[in-house]
Amino acid sequence: MSHITNLHARRVWDSRGVPTVEVDIQLDTGRMGRAIAPSGASRGRREALELRDGGDDIGGKDVQKAIANVNGPIARALIGKNSQNQTEIDQALLALDPSPLKDTIGGNAITATSMAVLHAGASDADLPLFAYVAELAGTTPSLPLPEIQIFGGGAHAGRRVDIQDFMIMVPGAASFEEALRITREVYFAAGDIMARRGQQSGIADEGGWWPAFTSNEEALETLVQAIELAGEAPGKNVVISLDIAASEFGKSGQYKLALDNKTLSSEEMIALLTNWIDAYPIASIEDPLAEDDIDGMVAFTKQFGDRLQIIGDDYLVTNASLVERAITDGAANAVLIKVNQIGTITEAIDTFFTAKKAAWGTIVSARSGETEDVTISHLSTGLGAGQLKVGSFQRSERMVKWNECLRIQESLGSDKFVAGAPLANSWWAKSS
Repeated sequence: MSHITNLHARRVWDSRGVPTVEVDIQLDTGRMGRAIAPSGASRGRREALELRDGGDDIGGKDVQKAIANVNGPIARALIGKNSQNQTEIDQALLALDPSPLKDTIGGNAITATSMAVLHAGASDADLPLFAYVAELAGTTPSLPLPEIQIFGGGAHAGRRVDIQDFMIMVPGAASFEEALRITREVYFAAGDIMARRGQQSGIADEGGWWPAFTSNEEALETLVQAIELAGEAPGKNVVISLDIAASEFGKSGQYKLALDNKTLSSEEMIALLTNWIDAYPIASIEDPLAEDDIDGMVAFTKQFGDRLQIIGDDYLVTNASLVERAITDGAANAVLIKVNQIGTITEAIDTFFTAKKAAWGTIVSARSGETEDVTISHLSTGLGAGQLKVGSFQRSERMVKWNECLRIQESLGSDKFVAGAPLANSWWAKSS
């Protein structure tokens, strides 16, 4: 086993042209690990905070303070440590910043370092990263079911529609490669429909079409039409997944849908979603109610928990204690795993196991501000998480992660694709 001899952080740029932190970790064998922290636009109020410089330079978004923390106190704490002891190293990172939101050292500095350690450990062990994750966590690797955005909205598309992500999954696919191929057909069919109608306004942050719909429901109608145009039967091989991101337009039990010119109560928001669930082949909904609407999340889960995958993102922020509370409350039945929401690889894995013990679904996810980093492709596969949410089928920071899964498929074997297993308890599996 090798030891860390040097850390070096630098400023790089994410997919929105915003500064972020990249960390290199050198080992005494000459091997190294490298990783980049992503950044989210739609953020839960309880997730780890990025340390930004403030001031006038680069709109206050520079990361020189975070970089200095990696090259200074973090380096001093980690040099000499065993590169394969991920838990010990992550505990050392957390000891440097005991603040609840990691805003002293910076969530971006901590995340980039923790992921770089993971890469260094895999290199030291001479293992592919996904295999190293599986060994570290004691899990069985499997290729995830991709969850891919077709239309972007909310904070990812100038709030042109209120709902943040209109996505599809292909649980009927025979392989990861086939899931991507079918998604590609649906994606470009949707673009063709929008172009003919004059509704295509460009590409959103995560690569989905930036729509010019007249209502939120029109996006669902168009998505069904795109699935059909691609030669698929909606609800058979291909299903719809929504990220409502309700915290972006809901607070204190009031939901303001700007596109529909409506303000809804929590009960009325659930009624709206009920109408959509009854009318469209929806198998999964993320953050259907706001993060402060616990009663709404409980009520929604009670009504639909045996019919849908109900994911907590802003509601749970990859926090094991919040997942434990949600399990007790009966709010949600799946969790989104974003390393930079919680800070370290160890904490993200702890949250994963907390969810799995309750037979919850787990979805490893990218952020809207992404990079060429492919850590999550390996994390989702190595953990056997079941699902991977990266964004859309366009933009290189998205495609690099889907393409990495294709390379992993060659190494792991296409028979290790989970297909429809993550949706085993949904109406899709029961009706197939």
